Amino acid sequence: MEIGLDRFLKNSVDICKGKRVGLVTNMTGVDRDLTPTIDLFYEHPKIHLTALYGPEHGIRGSAKEGEKVETFVDPYTNLPVYSLYGATKKPTKEMLENVDMIFFDLQDIGARYYTFIYTMAYVMEACAEYGKEFVVLDRPNPITGNVMEGNLVEEDVRSFVGLYPIPNRHGMTVGEIALMYKHEFGIDCELTVIPMEGWRREMFYDETGLFWIPPSPNTTGMDMCTLYPGTCLVEGTNLSEGRGTTRPFEYVGSPYIEGYQLAKRFNEKKLPGVLARPISFVPTYQKHKGAVCEGVQLHITNRRKIHSLKTGLILLETIAEMYPTDFELLQFGEKKTYMFDLLTGTKGLKDLVVAGKSESFLESCEAQIDAFKKQREPYLLYK
Repeated sequence: MEIGLDRFLKNSVDICKGKRVGLVTNMTGVDRDLTPTIDLFYEHPKIHLTALYGPEHGIRGSAKEGEKVETFVDPYTNLPVYSLYGATKKPTKEMLENVDMIFFDLQDIGARYYTFIYTMAYVMEACAEYGKEFVVLDRPNPITGNVMEGNLVEEDVRSFVGLYPIPNRHGMTVGEIALMYKHEFGIDCELTVIPMEGWRREMFYDETGLFWIPPSPNTTGMDMCTLYPGTCLVEGTNLSEGRGTTRPFEYVGSPYIEGYQLAKRFNEKKLPGVLARPISFVPTYQKHKGAVCEGVQLHITNRRKIHSLKTGLILLETIAEMYPTDFELLQFGEKKTYMFDLLTGTKGLKDLVVAGKSESFLESCEAQIDAFKKQREPYLLYK
């Protein structure tokens, strides 16, 4: 198969003729031989690369989650690298002055909480405002393009982890999402998508023949990415989601948990495609840094049968039931916003989790998924 980058360089590079080019990318922007898109563009005789733009975690992926990234000059190309996760998440007029066309080449991980797809939305908005062309070099959805899970984000809880009404596991590529942004959500920029060749919707990333490059420090591989639409919700609680370990979003625990008992109780639920194993771990940063935590590692037994969101919700529900006085949902800011609400895209789910009734929420998602399937259909590039 060929990714959008390879197909662009082979067939479409003349669209850059006479234009100053900007590039939104990071370390995942490489061709199938691992040559960085930055180098390929900078050294190409037909591409006049004038500016770089970095998302969350920075252009080299060295920044932790939520850590602001500064604008700087790239030492390899001497080009400005404008941060889209610092003073602003949307390019300003000044940041776009030296470009006529912006390319987007980032690897997404298939869950709506992952911020790269909202960086893309903000860049598209800026391109629409300032008359710049926008080009997406498409890449695979690593956890397939035919599975969707969850609800659509409600208006009053939209944020940079859920900016548009798409489900937790969306089953789309970045190119398809860009088309949906333009035609469904009103971001009317001049858009070109360079599609892949040979990608099939049922493919996991490790079935593509491409090298997996973690798009951020905690995106370790296919098991993590598959679990993430469910276990990312742990971020909204006082549990460790395994950050600061070698298995983030596969490990879940806390100093107040007895791992053996939790694993036993969770496995009694007999959820398809997943088993829990009792573990102990010590996070090196983030929640419970330096403290011994007990909990579980989630092991995927069948990645085509697991329902990631249900797995995460049932795990949280089980912990809330076992440790009612210890389990907490975290709030932040003057308005005491629940991070759990922003991640789940609704204010109603947290009470259902605490009450042990998240199954009813999952049933209510089915109609939303059906509606989303119909809405996204015109924008699917790989049938």
